[in-house]
Amino acid sequence: MEARVSSSLGLPSPKPHELSLSLSTLTEFPSLLNHFTTLTHTHTLPFASTSNSTPKWLPPPSRSTPKPQSLLKNLSLLERALIGAGGGGIAGAFTYVCLLPLDTVKTKMQTKGASQIYKNTLDAVVKTFQSNGILGFYSGVSAVIVGSTASSAVYFGTCEFGKSFLSKFENFPAVLIPPCAGAMGNVASSAIMVPKELITQRMQAGAKGRSWQVLVNILQNDGVMGLYAGYSATLLRNLPAGVLSYSSFEYLKGAVLRKSKKAYLEPVQSVFCGALAGAISASLTTPLDVVKTRLMTQVRGEGVSKIAAVMYDGVSATVKQILKEEGWVGLTRGMGPRVLHSACFSALGYFAFETARLSILREYLRRKELSEAEMSVSTS
Repeated sequence: MEARVSSSLGLPSPKPHELSLSLSTLTEFPSLLNHFTTLTHTHTLPFASTSNSTPKWLPPPSRSTPKPQSLLKNLSLLERALIGAGGGGIAGAFTYVCLLPLDTVKTKMQTKGASQIYKNTLDAVVKTFQSNGILGFYSGVSAVIVGSTASSAVYFGTCEFGKSFLSKFENFPAVLIPPCAGAMGNVASSAIMVPKELITQRMQAGAKGRSWQVLVNILQNDGVMGLYAGYSATLLRNLPAGVLSYSSFEYLKGAVLRKSKKAYLEPVQSVFCGALAGAISASLTTPLDVVKTRLMTQVRGEGVSKIAAVMYDGVSATVKQILKEEGWVGLTRGMGPRVLHSACFSALGYFAFETARLSILREYLRRKELSEAEMSVSTS
């Protein structure tokens, strides 16, 4: 118990023969409390810090493995961004593939004319399985793997860069660091995410062929700009959604850390914070996602299916047509699957990202220390 408390407060661990507490030992508690108060006053807010404490669920480092804290200060902004990008790419591919079936159902529910084909979410699941089997829930999986890896790497890498960069300014409000970093990440990653989502949703809506064939068809019919159909709607959705999700997670994380007085989240806590942040973001931005889906699933020339055979002229025109034909309920289509998808995605995504990032960070620091040791030996 004493060893664990001392370690969490940054104090030397007591020796084994000193673990027995006597009554006189309790007199040292005020000095211990003063030390803890000094530590908390000299640190920034939890969501503004770049702490990289190693969680308990990761294997303990070996004797030859350097502590992240010992070399983290020597890492540049680019190195931190690249480490974040590596963790984000791994987490993004894993999370998107796991939750692709939910995203497929959500897309089918939001596509034009879905209310006439599917009675509810369960009916969409049953009809998808009856028509295409299990593979029907994984339409466009190759585009998802490639696109999600790239977009998640860019997103988390930019967020880590922005968070580290903004933290260097002492006068910058710490409370604004999460939303600003989240906005920077979303602007950078949308350039990759939009073509990936476009191809995936075209296939989910009924487009024939493999992912690369759908890509070629889009380029032939609409050119390169055809890959960015619904780009403005995607930014309109992703910026608020990204800022809400990323900021909510950072704020919830900070609140939990202050309450638990720990330097990191336990696995259950990270999953809970991620799920709640994703649910909040998804529920508030579903109307924007409906508009984006309608713009992305429209096609020129031959229609991919009868439910996507309508053309929209832009975001405002799409909103007006939805309100005219379906009322306000039309802007909430697919909210259930979307909230569930976003909650699961955020829970898995943030947990996977933190785990992958810390693993990459430890290995990178170990290799860097070995490289520096070899250089020092060769020069001497």
